[in-house]
This record gives sequence, C-alpha cells and structure tokens, in this order.
Amino acid sequence: MKRIITTASIAALGAVGLQAAYAPGLTSQESSKWWSVSLALRGFYDDNYTTLPSNLGKRDSFGVVVSPSVEARYVADATMASLGYTYGMYWYEDRDSNSADHTHQIDARLNHAFSDSYRLDVSDSFVISQEPAIQGGGQRIRINGNNIRNLGNIVLTGDFTPTLGFDIGYANNLYNYDDKKAAQYTYLDRIEHYPHLNLRYRVSPQTVALLGYQYGFVDHTNDGDPSWINVIGPADSRNARIHYFYAGVDHGFTSDLVGALRLGAQNIKYPDADQAAPGLPITDDSRWAPYADASLSYTYMAGSVAKLGVRYTRQESEYMQALDEQATTVYGDITHKLTAKLTGKLLVQYTHASFNEGIYDDDSEDYVVVGLNLAYQISQYLAADVGYNFDDLSSDVTGRSYDRNRVYVGLIASY
Repeated sequence: MKRIITTASIAALGAVGLQAAYAPGLTSQESSKWWSVSLALRGFYDDNYTTLPSNLGKRDSFGVVVSPSVEARYVADATMASLGYTYGMYWYEDRDSNSADHTHQIDARLNHAFSDSYRLDVSDSFVISQEPAIQGGGQRIRINGNNIRNLGNIVLTGDFTPTLGFDIGYANNLYNYDDKKAAQYTYLDRIEHYPHLNLRYRVSPQTVALLGYQYGFVDHTNDGDPSWINVIGPADSRNARIHYFYAGVDHGFTSDLVGALRLGAQNIKYPDADQAAPGLPITDDSRWAPYADASLSYTYMAGSVAKLGVRYTRQESEYMQALDEQATTVYGDITHKLTAKLTGKLLVQYTHASFNEGIYDDDSEDYVVVGLNLAYQISQYLAADVGYNFDDLSSDVTGRSYDRNRVYVGLIASY
C-alpha cells in the first residue's frame, strides 16, 4: 500500500539508444571487467542497538563489522546483467551469547534493449536482516531473527511514436519474519503484488507528462503469535485490494536540474474485514486516500549531487494494533566532492505517520533518520571512511519511542 510504480521518470527525458557496450549505471572501471570484490572492516559504537526506550531494555555496545561482497557482470551490445552478494557480520561486545548478527543480501539485475524504442528492466533484491534501514517495509524498530525481505520488479518500456510511449510492469514484495525470534511480528508476514501501466507523452524535449494506473493485492500469510488473534483477529483481516490512479510530469529545468511530480488517489478495500476482532474493527467499505510524490535532483558540480523529495501515501503499518497508516515523508541527501579524494554524504529523512483504526486510531509517531559519512580514497583499491547515524522515534504508542546514536570508522578494499 506504499508504492506507486512510475518508472518512466526522468530517464524518459533523454533518448535511449543502443551502444557498443550497453552498461547502464556502471562506472568505466566496473564495465572494464566481468567481476569485482570488496571487503569492508569497521569498528563502531551503538548506544541503543536494541532500539528500545531506556526503561524497556536499551543496551549500548562497541562492536566490529566485517562485510565482504562479490559481484559478477555480463555486458554485451544490448544487454547488461549482474549478480551480487554481500555478507555482513556485526559483532557486539555487550552480548554474552549470540554476540553476532549476520546479514545476507543478494541483488540481481537485467537490462536489455530490444531496439532504440523498446527495453526491458528486471531486478530483484533479497535480504536477511534485523536492522530497520536494511529491512524496509515501513520498519522502524529492530526485529530480532533471520527476517526475510524480497523485492522483485520487471518493467517493459516502449515508444509508440517519438512523442507517445508506455511502460508496463509488475512488482512483487515479500516480507517474512522469524517465527522463533520475532513471533509477534510474523503477523506482518505478507506478499504484495503491484502490476501497473503508465502512458507517457513528450510535451517538449524537456518535459514528459504521465498518466498511470496500478493495482495492489496485499495478502497476509501468517497469523503470528496466537495471543494477538484475540486482540485484532487473524492477519487475513488486513488483506487489501488497492486501486491507484495518478498523473505526473517529469521536467528538466536545465541539464543539471530535473524534477518529478506524481499526484493521485488510492482506493482501498479489505475483503476479509469480517474476520477482525472487536479490538480492531474493520469494514470492507472502499476508502479513498490521496497520494503525492515530488522530487528534485541537482548536479551542481562534477561528482556532487543534491536530492530533495516529499511523499504522502497510505501504507502498511509496522504497528499491529493499527489497520494501516497515513504517512508523510520528507527526504533529502547530498553527495559532495570536497576534494579529488575526499567525498562527503549527508542523508536526512523525516516521516510523520498517523495510525488508522484500532485502539490507537488517529494517534501518530514521528521518525527521524540522519546519516553522515566522509570517505577518503587512499588509492585506487583502498578507501577509509568515518560516519555517524542518528535515529529518533517519537510515538504516541507506549513502549515504541527511542533514540539511537551510532559512530563508525573503517577501511574498504575493492578490486
């Protein structure tokens, strides 16, 4: 309930043609060989790795991260394919047992240009993790265990005429939480299906208008901890069918400044609402909610980019005693080339979420994420970095509010 597929975006402003080596998104070094490897070693301090309030088990720890990764690529005249794997071992000195967390991430990608007018993009990202930032899906609190998230996407883009084009696609999102370590959160196990169709019209060389529709099918697959069923009913009661209607425009103000705007509405229906418990009354009536997403990207100098955006949507809530939530997210990030070898990055995100229905109907929470990183390229194959991350969740729901500070320093070797 949180994702509108609008893959036409800014890329539609430029002509897409066949090249001698079709390698979208790859640097010259990456496209020069079919494989690459890297190893990151970092030391860190985390003052609240449990993401809990002080009175409910907040713990701090020093630790070490070891994260090797490998990627294989295939680049041909009209095709680029890649497959990568990253492993992360997070060791916490504070823990007497189970002192390490282990994350796994597999990313696959395929881009193929059938001609100057038609191309196919396929991607998949599989993650096993505990951290909210890695897990995604609206998660704001750490969830112990081997929790699975998989995002798959396939899009066919084409042009009927020089001014009229389309993209049609399908996205599949899967969330599965560890039964042993995160029993109550398995209530949020689900599969989300999002087929979509967008029509694009090139108004001018700098402007593309878009009209689109997407259907959402959200299927909850696990009732989770039985004690929750008595409070809010089986997870099936939250199954949703959503229709998205939206229009938009992508505009290049200059060659360095581009913007995108999407405005629309969501119609949501809960076909299994009659199974809900009295604690979370749900009706199957259709509900309408607005949707908006606007963003700007500015390349203000070589190697330096600033991005800013705001999004408003109704989406799945991590909090189980709410049906869903209305969320406004403001996000921005800056990558700045300080010197030839020193790069700074700043990321800021703020989300205001208002719960719908349940015992906390109309209550809300605010989530702030800040990330700062400085990276120094020591040599072609070795870099050093230092960083700071801040998270703050302020919630009307008892026991959810927390703040978290993390600092780290490390080395990254790549070849």
